[in-house]
Amino acid sequence: MAAGWERARKTVGEASRRVGGAAAAAGRAAARAGRGTSRVTARAGRGAGRVTARAGRGAVSGTQRAGRAARRLTHAQGAGRTGLGQLIELTAAHSAGDALVTAALAGTLFKLPVNEARGQVALYLLITMIPFVVVAPFVGPVLDRFRSGRRFVMAGTLFGRGLLCFAMAAAIVPGDVFTIFPAALAVLVLSKAYNVSRAAIMPSVLPADIALVTANARVALFALVTAGVAVPIGAGASAWLGAEWVLRGATVLFLLQGVLAVRLPRHIDSPDLEELDDEGEKRPPRWRTMLNVGPVVAEAMHANVAIRLYSGFLLFYLLFLVQDKNLPGLPPVVAVGVLAVAAGVGGLAGTAVASWVRNHSPQVIVLGTLAMTTAITILAAVVFQLWSAVAVALVAAFAQGLGKLALDAIVQREIGEEVRSSTFGVVEAFLQIAWVLGGLVGLWLSLFAGGTVGLAVMAVVLAGSLGWLLVRRRRRVREVDARVEAARGPRPAPPGPHPATNGERPSRDATPEEPEEPEEWVRPRPAGTTTAVVHHGDPPTEKRTRPLTNPHG
Repeated sequence: MAAGWERARKTVGEASRRVGGAAAAAGRAAARAGRGTSRVTARAGRGAGRVTARAGRGAVSGTQRAGRAARRLTHAQGAGRTGLGQLIELTAAHSAGDALVTAALAGTLFKLPVNEARGQVALYLLITMIPFVVVAPFVGPVLDRFRSGRRFVMAGTLFGRGLLCFAMAAAIVPGDVFTIFPAALAVLVLSKAYNVSRAAIMPSVLPADIALVTANARVALFALVTAGVAVPIGAGASAWLGAEWVLRGATVLFLLQGVLAVRLPRHIDSPDLEELDDEGEKRPPRWRTMLNVGPVVAEAMHANVAIRLYSGFLLFYLLFLVQDKNLPGLPPVVAVGVLAVAAGVGGLAGTAVASWVRNHSPQVIVLGTLAMTTAITILAAVVFQLWSAVAVALVAAFAQGLGKLALDAIVQREIGEEVRSSTFGVVEAFLQIAWVLGGLVGLWLSLFAGGTVGLAVMAVVLAGSLGWLLVRRRRRVREVDARVEAARGPRPAPPGPHPATNGERPSRDATPEEPEEPEEWVRPRPAGTTTAVVHHGDPPTEKRTRPLTNPHG
């Protein structure tokens, strides 16, 4: 019995030793596997770190190369010397900030209610007019009053938007609409104030080798590119981090832009003019001067009003035609996307073409855009389908972009500095009102009119506007020619028989008559000024005029 227990004990011990050995071997194998796994993990981590570092260095290098290329483009043709390059960069950053604000508020406040009732869309249109109604009578005159501190006014608009974005970021999470809505409208007002001030100072930074239309187009092109880059970034960040973090990023961006605005060249600040004109008389009231813009500016503004009216009409008319399935050919969502892409490409093409224009008159450009829009609208009204609607959207956006840049150049050239900002405010207000009216007309016609009828109505409006402008232009040219002929005086009579010789030729010994004194003489043209004509009998006066080119160019 004892021997049996001893054998059992030995057997259990041997089994225990075997189990322990197996466990030890398993432990050693697990340790070896752990060490191998850690080595593999470390190698993978080091490889991922090296790849990430290379990617980061490549991104930084690419960003630096893109920045240097952009700097070469913005400072080309003397733009860096006069301050135009810095203004282009500031406006591009300003456009990026506006794009971030739009992306952050797209899902909370300013979401276009496409699928909602037309009454809500009409209310949205009327709300968009509020900033322009504020800019025209108030902001423009304020900017004209502080011409000697334009850099600080521009910086103030940027600092103000930064603070408003910070306030909206704090109000996004609790959903405080009573804070978000007024702050968003104030951001729009300050944005328009910046644009008006920027357009007013463009002649001060214009190099001698760049035309006004080209300079405006260069600014608009960089602004469009940066906005196109910032919108998807802002939308992605808003979906990932939240709209409040996008607004905080916009706050930092606007504050940095305010610092850059203060560092613009000092010659942007023009001295305040006296309240007396060149003849020593008191200047007319500001509003009368601002509204009496002259026939050239009025002509360009009327043409742009017609184009902007048509653009607002097309946006909402075609949008509701697609939503109501009255524009077959593609699914509604795809059709809306195609129309939006066409409008974006047209606007970008108009800006690019304007940057290439050098020797063409802005008045001719404005009338040409209106004529092109009228022709394509008549063609689309005759043959209306989806692709003709896409062509109309593209051409309308092209004409709107190109015509607006030409109008800015005309205002900058024709309007005096003392009321230039106010005039830009009035122009922007008229254009926005025209766009809103066009949108309301499009909403109304989309209720009962098909595509052919609506485009036919707008073709009649555009053709009437073009004909009226051409008739007025022809009449104005004839009046100018008549005034020039009257100023020249009667032409000399053709040579005839000498009265004292009854047709006989005078002898060689006859004393020639003294030449008559000319009716007017021309003062020599000093460098950088236009020629001044002084009538005979008046004392010679030094009547200085505006330099033909930028003195800083």
